[in-house]
Amino acid sequence: MSNNSGITLKDVSIWFGEGEDRVDAVIHASFDIKKGDAFGLVGESGSGKSTILKAITGLAQNWSGSISVMGQDLGQQRSLEFYKTVQMVFQDPYASLHPRHTVDHVLSETLSLHNADNVDHRIVSVLDDVGLGNTFRFRYPHQLSGGQRQRVAIARALILEPAILLLDEPTSALDVSVQAEILNLLTDLREEHNLTYLMVSHDLAVVGHMCSSLAVMNLGEIVEVLSIESMRTMTVEHPYTRQLLEASV
Repeated sequence: MSNNSGITLKDVSIWFGEGEDRVDAVIHASFDIKKGDAFGLVGESGSGKSTILKAITGLAQNWSGSISVMGQDLGQQRSLEFYKTVQMVFQDPYASLHPRHTVDHVLSETLSLHNADNVDHRIVSVLDDVGLGNTFRFRYPHQLSGGQRQRVAIARALILEPAILLLDEPTSALDVSVQAEILNLLTDLREEHNLTYLMVSHDLAVVGHMCSSLAVMNLGEIVEVLSIESMRTMTVEHPYTRQLLEASV
């Protein structure tokens, strides 16, 4: 995959069901994320934010328009090669890790799926990257705190050395005290590995901490794309964006 850009959506619509049962989840969404940037998608629950991540990863297959990743247009199917480039961190670290698999199993399973070499070295290295270290390698999820589980989930996403991370509310299931630690970790990892982030959140403070720009979604549509600076100074054009910002103060 070429390296000239991160993620570009042009006029993307995503729907579920057909005919009378069709529900339009995202309507004509467009945005552009440069390589190495962090971009936020914000809006209320049900606005279509996570559905965009699903379309990028191939989990939502009914879509039109164009989605390109690292300069390459995506079709309906995703190759193994795609998942070496793009990985996702889910909202709930309790649900995303198998309760009977050790951390080592979780990480080595991802590597074996992609026939990766240097398994031992990669596992040790990625655990160091996420601030856990080798002592956590043979623990089970129930032996970890919520924050530690999310660090394992981030390690699993990073172990294939992707260029892009899709972050779906990565701290919303965690205690407030732990949220800041995970956000700081993600910020550090992006700088160290020159990662591109697309982050979904309903929390504007989180997006303000992590991202340089954001798109505001309402009822499936992107109503405004703005910089974090504009968000902080309330220099916005759409009434819904203003309403969202005022509600979060």
